[in-house]
Amino acid sequence: MLCKNKEYAEFLPSTSIVIVFHNEAWSTLLRTVWSAINRSPRPLLKEIILVDDASERDHLKQQLEDYVATLPVPVYVYRTEKRSGLIRARLLGAKHVKGQVITFLDAHCECTEGWLEPLLSRIAEDRKTVVCPIIDVISDETFEYITASDMTWGGFNWRLNFRW
Repeated sequence: MLCKNKEYAEFLPSTSIVIVFHNEAWSTLLRTVWSAINRSPRPLLKEIILVDDASERDHLKQQLEDYVATLPVPVYVYRTEKRSGLIRARLLGAKHVKGQVITFLDAHCECTEGWLEPLLSRIAEDRKTVVCPIIDVISDETFEYITASDMTWGGFNWRLNFRW
């Protein structure tokens, strides 16, 4: 049965979404943020935490802070003084979460309808679970969705690198 056709528990844990970026295009970053807001059930989305890993572009400074202050969910911006890398920047964001679950998203992705409930449902069943969604591809030329197989498997090697 497809995840979107399932019924999930009425009470799922809330999540804080952490998004790290460095010199990301304005439209790409906001597309990610808005897709998370628009396609996540409001009671489940506690907040979005943006971590700026020492961006140099002006639009990612005060303009971004002013913009996120107008969004319908709490969005916080934290900044590193110098480039720290993806993992350290994610850890910085993780220090500030208020949700029961931490969800890490790349700054250049788009959430689809029903993306969050299956992830939180699996975690609610077993709090030691690490989950990863099926990730569809978006064409960088046409922005067309290319649906991934629901039989796609991923895993971690001994260095904890994720591979499909």
